[in-house]
Amino acid sequence: MNHSLKFDDGINRQLCVAPMMDWTNRHCRYFHRLLAPSALLFTEMVTADAICHADPHRFLAHNDAEHPLALQLGGSEPEKLHRAIKHASEYGFSEFNLNVGCPSDRVQSGRFGACLMAEPEIVQDCVSAMREATDKPVTVKCRIGIDDMDVDSGLDNFTDKIAASGVSIFYIHARKAWLKGLSPKENRNIPPLDYERVAKLAKTRPELTIILNGGLIDRDEIIRKQNEFEGVMLGRAAYKTPFILAELDAYATKNILAEKKAIAFAMADYADMVIEQGGNLHQITRHMLGLFTGERAAKYWRQQVGEAARLQPYNTDILRETAEFCCSQIHREVA
Repeated sequence: MNHSLKFDDGINRQLCVAPMMDWTNRHCRYFHRLLAPSALLFTEMVTADAICHADPHRFLAHNDAEHPLALQLGGSEPEKLHRAIKHASEYGFSEFNLNVGCPSDRVQSGRFGACLMAEPEIVQDCVSAMREATDKPVTVKCRIGIDDMDVDSGLDNFTDKIAASGVSIFYIHARKAWLKGLSPKENRNIPPLDYERVAKLAKTRPELTIILNGGLIDRDEIIRKQNEFEGVMLGRAAYKTPFILAELDAYATKNILAEKKAIAFAMADYADMVIEQGGNLHQITRHMLGLFTGERAAKYWRQQVGEAARLQPYNTDILRETAEFCCSQIHREVA
């Protein structure tokens, strides 16, 4: 793909980890950063209301090691989005992303998320206000359409209008969002993914940076899509099978593949710090259950870092000892 038309903001988007509510919190992101040093990470979606009317630090604080890190915002009121970014500006985020893709009822009731695809003029106003508040990139995450919207003219019209407001980077989930008649869980599989539609947009709008999102779980397919698009964004695969992030990062950078034992030990050290600050081990380990997925020791790992961490919430040696045992089982199997 010819990248010469793209504005270079210095951010590598070849591998991104999607914003996922209740999943990609600061502890999860620290774990993902260890696995993939070059990936662009995203916060969970934070509403502009929450930042403007509650304690901003509660929603914006993070570890510097998580950078590069994008803040995803939810909202449809330009003035509040502007204020939210002003609050967030001192926290060092690399990018500010507007959520125009979430189909949940709660998000719709707040008049943001995927329902805004039907109102591109409002999104225009929102991103214009966001851009006025920062010199960092302002981007949009959306679907290929919603409900009965035509995926050809509808997506073209939406992206053209938003691009006219100065946004050139779109993370596109290659599935329609059905806001009526399907639950968000059902919408994860229905209707079918349409990668070709996103590829068509990337081809006909070469001045835009298009990042593909949705249903990417196989390492080799992800690498192919990275070559076809400006980058990919992983959601459930990054969370359920997190070591794929290390494999993809190592492939892209030609660095030595991270070792699971080293990752687990580093997370144990991080857990020590979190516990000193009033947290507990389970807050950390609940994001790590998939580290050994596909290995002989995967079940034992899940049992120990799941249940044992609940019963011994301040014993970080659970992580170290379990990782030691699981890796010994893997090495025995290879031998």
